[in-house]
Formats: sequence, structure tokens, C-alpha cells
Amino acid sequence: MKRRTLSAAAAFTATAALLLTACGSGDDNGKTADKIAGADQGTEKPTKSAEPSGAPAEDRPDGVDVSLPKDMNLVFDWEKPKNENEAAAMDDAANYLRAIYRGVDKRTTEDAALIAYSTGDGLKYAKTQIGARLEGDWTATGTRRHYQATTRSASNGNSVEVAFCVDSSKFYSKEVKTGKVLKGTPSITDFDYFKIIMVKLPTGEGLWQASKVYVEAKAAKCQ
Repeated sequence: MKRRTLSAAAAFTATAALLLTACGSGDDNGKTADKIAGADQGTEKPTKSAEPSGAPAEDRPDGVDVSLPKDMNLVFDWEKPKNENEAAAMDDAANYLRAIYRGVDKRTTEDAALIAYSTGDGLKYAKTQIGARLEGDWTATGTRRHYQATTRSASNGNSVEVAFCVDSSKFYSKEVKTGKVLKGTPSITDFDYFKIIMVKLPTGEGLWQASKVYVEAKAAKCQ
């Protein structure tokens, strides 16, 4: 898919007016413990995508770096849908998550990747997640797995819901100063169900941004 270079400033200017809804908080070890924000999700049941395969290679559009350190492994165990818009939205939902953890690694909420792949309350959510780890002086290490993905498009073709499970049972907080890895007892708190609403950036060919984030914590259906 053809992707056009996008500067951070251009992304911010083009999306400043898109204000939507999200919420989030972190637990004592810096893991996400978010609640679903109240908003209309629609009544149409998402269409299940193909069975997941191995994690795809990182998608790095020109001009936007979403690289992560080797010990911070985000695995996307899913296949792209056939619909071109939904496939692009799914790619950039993954890039949005990479951008969050890139911010954690770089110790900043102002990384260019974060501004490129999020807008409105999608950006607020990301900054909240990064900020919680900055405040706790944590980074992250291990493997965070994303799977059982589904997508569905809005009738206007300008937004796509990307929903998926997350397994953080092997993804840990790590103290920045000491390097100590904080491991808890495995439990249902390691499993979350995400819905990310991706919107097409009008001035960026093929680029989608996270505008809303809904998280169901302790998601038994993801075990």
C-alpha cells in the first residue's frame, strides 16, 4: 500500500479538531487497568478476521519511526482483512500501540510517532498511559501479544473499529533506575479486550489515526 511521508506538525494540524472519548489508568506495577469509556459503539456485530498467523514485520511508513528496543516485543498475532481500508487501519492500530511504548522507552509524550498515529482522545489516552509509567519511573520489557482481531467499517468509509485481545502475562514493568523487573502472579488481570476507533487522516494518503480507545479489563473471553 502506498504511504506518504507525514511530518509530526502536519499530522497535529490536520487533526486538532477531532475530539473524541477515551479513559485509562495504571495499576501499582504500571500495567494498564482501563475501563470502557461510555460511547455509542453501534449495533452491527464486527466481522471476524481470518485466523491469526505469526506476528507481521513492523510497518514503518517513510518519515515515522515506530521502532522499539529488542526487549520490548509487541506481537500482533493476526492476519489483515481483505478490505483495503480495514487492513490499513489495522496496520496503523498496531503502529499506534508501538508509538505508545516507544514513548515509554524514550521517556516522552511528544514523540513524532504518537502524534502521527493518534488524535483527540486517542492521543490523550496514549499520553495518560505513557505518563503513568513516567511518573512511576517504569519502562516495559517482555512480550505483549495481540490476537483474535476483528474489524468493521463505518458506512462513510472514514472510520474503522479494530478490536482485539491482549495478553500481558509475559510483559512486565521495569524500574528505570535499578533495572529491576516487576513480575506479579499470573491472573485474569493480564488479559484485556481493546476496541480502537481508527479514522482516516484527510491529508495523509493511507494513514489512519486512533481517535477512541475502549478497554475491557480482566477480559475472560481473551483467556
